[in-house]
Amino acid sequence: MTKVVEISPTTRHEGHSKLTLKVDDQGIVERGDWLSITPVRGIEKLAIGKTMEQVPKIASRVCGICPIAHTLASTEAMEASIGCEIPEDAKLLRVILHAANRLHSIALHNILILPDFYIPGTETKFNMFTKEEPARSVMARISRIREIGQTIGAIAGGEAIHPSNPRIGGMYQNVSSRAKQKMADLAKEGLVLAHEQMEFMLEVIRNMQNRGFVEVGGKQIPIPKTLGYHNQGVMATSPMYGSSSLDEKPMWDIARWKETRPWDWYMGEVTIDLEDPSYPFGGTTKVGTKANPRMEACNGVPMYDGQPVEVGPRARLSTFKNFDEKGTFAQHIARQMEYPDCCYTILKCLDDLNTSGKVLADNIPLGDGSLGWAANEAPRGTDVHLAKVKDGRVLWYEMLVPTTWNFPTCSRALAGAPWEIAEMVVRAYDPCVSCATHMIVLDEENKIVAQKLMQW
Repeated sequence: MTKVVEISPTTRHEGHSKLTLKVDDQGIVERGDWLSITPVRGIEKLAIGKTMEQVPKIASRVCGICPIAHTLASTEAMEASIGCEIPEDAKLLRVILHAANRLHSIALHNILILPDFYIPGTETKFNMFTKEEPARSVMARISRIREIGQTIGAIAGGEAIHPSNPRIGGMYQNVSSRAKQKMADLAKEGLVLAHEQMEFMLEVIRNMQNRGFVEVGGKQIPIPKTLGYHNQGVMATSPMYGSSSLDEKPMWDIARWKETRPWDWYMGEVTIDLEDPSYPFGGTTKVGTKANPRMEACNGVPMYDGQPVEVGPRARLSTFKNFDEKGTFAQHIARQMEYPDCCYTILKCLDDLNTSGKVLADNIPLGDGSLGWAANEAPRGTDVHLAKVKDGRVLWYEMLVPTTWNFPTCSRALAGAPWEIAEMVVRAYDPCVSCATHMIVLDEENKIVAQKLMQW
């Protein structure tokens, strides 16, 4: 007999989301809905009427985890709309900034997922804040990788959180030869540490993949060999940086995209009738509670070729490097494999960078209202921003961020998993939920959900 259990909120990621799960008598998920319950940001609505220089600054404030991806995608969407090509050295600085951010992000994600995993050869899960080995040495290495990524990002981008150097038409300024050498030295150090951390994480992930069970709340929960498998497609525009509608051969097609609303995708009202007080931490939602994912979801549901798609490291490696593994552990493995590429990309760009080269376009048009888009391959996946700019002001703006793409795909990937490890599946997508929030309940009494606050 099907029962409903709910995990709210999910943990060890950015923002607030929940899992509403229909499970069978053995606790295996028959249908899962993963949805955002983060308060709406309204960035697209705020963008309308603002100058094209203002909007990337606004977009980057959607959250503090992936502001670099949003800054770059937003800036390049504006440039695509107005038809502005930027100098090569400006593009190199943007790629350096992007790769540094991905390096930092992978390391941060390691901290978030390791408590799910066991120290190889033991029955002990990782505690990343203990003084004991190997956690102490691993945490020190992760911290240094993050520091390297953030420092390179600050040099190339002006700041490592909300970068101030990118602008419409290129960059505000180039870097000095001394700064270039500093970034190179850091990238070389980072490359050694990235290889070490990648090998360590691959051992940890493979060890978990070969286990028969994991302990959750004092119970032994079996790990299916097909954990996190789904039948949806994958989408990626580049192994590292991205694409835009200005490219000779754009790697994303707006005609293949369609977005639906949550009530066309999620389950309707249900009553929670399965509860587990031992689930960490604080137990699951109480029996008798009403849930309605269709009306509670604060995220849209984008489709590509009429279906949800997975974006992120596994999608990139599958699309560009013939990576053929599937599921939750494959996502983790693919993410670790991107570690060295970040440093190699930085070093290659620095080799090509002319510190005396110009970084601002000679002509920056004000735009005629044409539609432009840019896709940045953010750490968590394809981050598509779309814009219409006329006379220097934004007429229309849309953000299709990685977690928005992954919400429906992950929902289907939950089927077949014991409900107690559903969060392990979610965490493999490295959710950044705040920027995925685009919907809002207008009428609380009647549960009327707003249509998207922008014009098609």
